[in-house]
Amino acid sequence: MPGSVSFEHSGEIAIVFVDNPPVNALKHEVRFGILEGMRRAAENADVKAIVLAAKGRTFMAGADITEFGKPPKAPILSEVIVFMETMRKPVVAALHGTPLGGGLEITFGCQFRVASPETKLGLPEIKLGIIPGAGGTQLLPRLVGVEKALSMILSGDPIPAKDALVCGLIDEIVEGDVLQGAIAFARRALAEKRPLRHPRERDEKIKLANREKFEEAASAILKKSRSMDATKAAIESIRNVFALPVDEGRKRERELFLRLVAGEQSRAQRYIFFAEREALKIPGLGKDVKPREVKSAAVIGAGTMGGGISMALANAGIPVTVIETSEEALKRGLDTISKNYATSVKRGSLTQEEADKRFARLRGQTSLDVAKNADLVIEAVFEEMNLKEEVFSALDKLAKPGAVLATNTSYLDVNMIAAVTKRPADVLGMHFFSPANVMRLLEVVRGEKTSPEVLATAIAVGKKLGKVPVVVGVCRGFVGNRMLARRQQAAERVLLDGALPQEVDAAMTGFGFPMGPLAMSDLAGLDISWRNRKALGTRTEIADTLCEMGRFGQKTGKGFYRYEPGSRTPIPDPDVDEIIVAASKKLGRTRRKFSAQEIVERLVFPMINEGARILDEGIAARASDIDVIWVYGYGFPVYRGGPMFYADQAGLAAIRDKLKIFAQEAGDETLEPAPLLLKLAAEGGGFASLNEKKAAA
Repeated sequence: MPGSVSFEHSGEIAIVFVDNPPVNALKHEVRFGILEGMRRAAENADVKAIVLAAKGRTFMAGADITEFGKPPKAPILSEVIVFMETMRKPVVAALHGTPLGGGLEITFGCQFRVASPETKLGLPEIKLGIIPGAGGTQLLPRLVGVEKALSMILSGDPIPAKDALVCGLIDEIVEGDVLQGAIAFARRALAEKRPLRHPRERDEKIKLANREKFEEAASAILKKSRSMDATKAAIESIRNVFALPVDEGRKRERELFLRLVAGEQSRAQRYIFFAEREALKIPGLGKDVKPREVKSAAVIGAGTMGGGISMALANAGIPVTVIETSEEALKRGLDTISKNYATSVKRGSLTQEEADKRFARLRGQTSLDVAKNADLVIEAVFEEMNLKEEVFSALDKLAKPGAVLATNTSYLDVNMIAAVTKRPADVLGMHFFSPANVMRLLEVVRGEKTSPEVLATAIAVGKKLGKVPVVVGVCRGFVGNRMLARRQQAAERVLLDGALPQEVDAAMTGFGFPMGPLAMSDLAGLDISWRNRKALGTRTEIADTLCEMGRFGQKTGKGFYRYEPGSRTPIPDPDVDEIIVAASKKLGRTRRKFSAQEIVERLVFPMINEGARILDEGIAARASDIDVIWVYGYGFPVYRGGPMFYADQAGLAAIRDKLKIFAQEAGDETLEPAPLLLKLAAEGGGFASLNEKKAAA
């Protein structure tokens, strides 16, 4: 037996034990070991039943992703499962932790599955741009039904053990030691002579499935999938359970899986998977640096951002004091939070009991003095430097020694904010994205004097909140909003030169964004950017004209689009078309038609160019950090890998040449190719090569 798998006896029960830390990934050695263990158990007359278990913090948590794209080594996972299906001795999987992907599929070779109460089970392959490749799309529907399998496979989200028991994915929840529970279950199965039916032999739920309902659900999902190859392939493969025998369905599933693994979309999604983990490797932050303990928090401001941040903290189990300037504003903020929890309960994503627990962690106050006991204070007031400096000057006097003082600023200079305190080492930016209780990105802004412990604390809190923390440096707009500003400028130019809002947004949603940039501006509020431009003394002809007319977006029912009362659906507005045409005439611009591809290039290429400048300045540590920020914070299509990954695919030389044309046409030197982009294009390299060099360093 290989070192990562052992074979043990407990009387007539054999135990095949996997031990491949940290998550027992199903690398070749593990697959081989499980197969050898099962063969040994099958051939040993003294063995009457087998338990498949894993040591450490989790049962097998999936395939070894580093093997993807490489020639497969036998046995592949499906071969191990097929062998297990030939066994006529009871095989019980003892599940704990997170049996995911291949880690769940291998249990489909067992007749029985038991799990500890905290176990979460799922097939998350869709998040890597692939589908289950070892029979999951054929065997999961036979255990839980076609409708439930469709939901699990296309969301990729795990389900808790209690739900797995209800839907038939597991046979028992074991309190206490799951291995001993699985051994006891195996002995009962022998004593009771339970029928030994593998999932492949269970067709009852397939026969009961409503094919028409399946097609309706699949059609609705495809409309929202934004051209994701894996979604189409998953639906096709699950559909095969209605018409194909198990083995034929598995063969087709494997073909689809291999095609996806070799495709660009999966390569991009696997890149983001590793980029998210790479982002946690912070330059200058050694493993010996320990975060400060955060037992309580205070959030200053109960508006959209403050309320969302407070919910995120409460959801993670951190007691929060929400501070506002008046009882009226405080009540409004807490009422909004209460309504948000009520909505979650109504949707079924939260029980009333859990919602009540989370809301109970919040308390409201109208005095800043109550921040004095908090371990973490997050300021979420209006985006005005004077106001933020005033808040931090007061916090400097009030907050206890060692408290982390964070600003949620989207644009402003964190060093200037820190400078009004006598403790700049305790100050940093924690830039949440709206809605803060939902969006996964957290830009952690490291100031010039931010201490390593404070930086580590913000990262630890972000992870506890379920966020993806990415550390960035100080500049206006940091990484995400600095690049976003280039896209907004480009969108304005395209409008002035001939496009209409609906054409711009259609091009960008066609590219894969969930929302077009102009509809997104309406959602965020046009007045926010307007206020920033006025502070900088700049003007944007179309957007500023709309704001001067009181058209601030959805909040006023009119922006780039108009909105029916109570609706968020943008409706093209002829009045806006007239405003745009008049602005073009005023500025002497000649209007023309744009193709969708040209609109995408004119909006995305300047973002990439700004990303190159950000890298050159050291604001972002890696190109992959920029990609993580844009995928998780701004809706850049994950199957395109983020703007810098996409740049490598599009070709830096082609982007360089287009940028030169854009700069010449607009007379705007900010569109000239950045030095780093020029260098990489000349070398024939790409941003990926920078990532590799930094990883090696």
